[in-house]
Amino acid sequence: MQRRHFLHTSLAALSSSALADHHAKKEKTTQAKANDLFDISLAQWSNHRALRGGKFTNLEWPEHTQKTYDIHGLEYVSQFFRDKAKDMTYLSELKKRVADLGMTNLLIMIDGEGHLGAGSQEGRQKTIDQHKKWVEAAKFLGCHSIRVNSHGEGIDDDAKAANCVKGLTGLATFAAEQQINVIVENHGGLSSNGAWMAKVLSEVGLDNCGSLPDFGNFHGYDRYQGMEDLMPFAKGVSAKSHNFDENGEETKSDFTKMLSIMLKHHYHGYVGVEYEGKKLSEDEGIKATKALLEKCRTALHAAKK
Repeated sequence: MQRRHFLHTSLAALSSSALADHHAKKEKTTQAKANDLFDISLAQWSNHRALRGGKFTNLEWPEHTQKTYDIHGLEYVSQFFRDKAKDMTYLSELKKRVADLGMTNLLIMIDGEGHLGAGSQEGRQKTIDQHKKWVEAAKFLGCHSIRVNSHGEGIDDDAKAANCVKGLTGLATFAAEQQINVIVENHGGLSSNGAWMAKVLSEVGLDNCGSLPDFGNFHGYDRYQGMEDLMPFAKGVSAKSHNFDENGEETKSDFTKMLSIMLKHHYHGYVGVEYEGKKLSEDEGIKATKALLEKCRTALHAAKK
């Protein structure tokens, strides 16, 4: 009787263990399939206070990103290594650190290099020339794109659009030789008008000139319509966040709705966490944004079944 009880108990334990193992494997497989919808990266601006405060440097940022947030895709901001675009020793060290960590360089967001939609040919060419070093740096680092600003100068909206088309065409033509994309973010001015920006990109008409739709930068323009406008050109997506409610939802943007629009346009690349809030610390805000993206991703995958 004792032997029979022992065998029965052992078999039950083995069965329970096997069942638990089966459920764990199934959950892991389901999560892996959900991850196919999109991957998650980090926009460096999310850490701008820490970087400016000297908590860590641009060279140290990749390791901080991996260890603190378990994020492996990197979106740099030129401000944090402004004088290093041509410094091959520096860029080589950055590239080596990222490779050693098994991470991926995705893009560089460029600021402070002039107006691509300047009102004069001389102004546009100067801006194009100032961006070229960043195209080359992005190519060396293994990025797929540089993000640019293109607001436009001119007497009216049409003139501003025409100047942006000229500037973007010039830079994208150069960047194509390096196999680098030039992508425009809705980032203030007319660029935050989705219909206007889509018109500009359509008129450029180059495969390597696209958009970086940002959830939160459609100032004075419906953000969901803006996503619809810009997603046909998207080569990246920025999940802007500020504050969260008690359920972990972003208070201004419906992330599920934004991501649904994104997926409707067959985008399955990286979605960048870009936390700009002040109620949470940078670390807490980044983690909250990542958690929300993961929750939405799992729900959207389940809804597809």
